[in-house]
Amino acid sequence: MILDEIVERTKQDLEIRKKEISLDLLGRTLASNPFAPRDVKPFLTSTSSEPIRIIAEVKKASPSKGIIKEDFNPMEIAQAYSNSGANAISVLTEPHYFHGNLEYLTQIRRYVPTPLLRKDFIVDKYQIVEALVYGADFILLIAKSLATKELKELYEYALHLGLEVLVEIHDKEDLTKAIKCGASIIGINHRNLDTMQMDMTMCDQLIPMIPNGKIIVAESGVSNVETIQRLSKIGADAFLIGEHFMRQSSIEDEVTKFKNALN
Repeated sequence: MILDEIVERTKQDLEIRKKEISLDLLGRTLASNPFAPRDVKPFLTSTSSEPIRIIAEVKKASPSKGIIKEDFNPMEIAQAYSNSGANAISVLTEPHYFHGNLEYLTQIRRYVPTPLLRKDFIVDKYQIVEALVYGADFILLIAKSLATKELKELYEYALHLGLEVLVEIHDKEDLTKAIKCGASIIGINHRNLDTMQMDMTMCDQLIPMIPNGKIIVAESGVSNVETIQRLSKIGADAFLIGEHFMRQSSIEDEVTKFKNALN
């Protein structure tokens, strides 16, 4: 299963990084960290003036599609997103399957004011400290890849450091984990990370089960205004969109078109 494969590779990489820089040493750098995390909830919460929020993704590749954007410049992409009104920016940092890099976070954070999500396969507190050091404002935790106890521990640790958490789910079992850990931002991934298959009915199935007061993010397979409008009507607040924007000749024009049509 691809998810297990990615998580195993992530853990191998993590052991190497821990030998190079210990968690204690990494943590000490926080005293001089110029990147205080920002409160992302206001950027993701629907309002009467802006009912639909967009998390635009900086994404070069994926396991299911291979290379998505050949002429990949993360800084230019992030600036285009910010200029066109994206509410938050997701930055892929997983190197092997998504061709991401932690350094992208820092590069973007220095020059782009929009809140940043570290999107990766986070399984260890070390990665959460990394996210903070490199400039993220919130992180992704994937319920499918973590036991309930692990998810809760990582979730609470992130909050303790001042980072918000997007907890990603794909089924009822994942949702139970998310609720038990106290997640306030819940992402519904239409893609099954074990099989890479898409099911665009996941929001329809899961949103009615989510307690009131949660910020709901729809993820994967969102590529047109009509889909966003439909999912917004059933309760989705924000939409994580990567591949669609990456394939456009003008990212800025496309995000602007979406924002104007939606709000």
